[in-house]
Amino acid sequence: MAKTITAVRKNNEGDIVELQLSSGEVVDYKQAQQMAKTGDIEHVNVFTGRDGEEHLRSDADGIKENNLDNLPTF
Repeated sequence: MAKTITAVRKNNEGDIVELQLSSGEVVDYKQAQQMAKTGDIEHVNVFTGRDGEEHLRSDADGIKENNLDNLPTF
């Protein structure tokens, strides 16, 4: 069963560096990207930004509260 992201940890610059999953597992940003690509994390996707780098984002659903930047921190 795929997991969801329940909380995030940010660095001093406000960038998400770790994510807590519904299983309680904590993964780093790159690991979460790979898990999203393989369908192991639901409701997120990976896209290539204008900077040419891959980024993780919540699926567009119009709900601001579940955007990654708005999730609780841990």
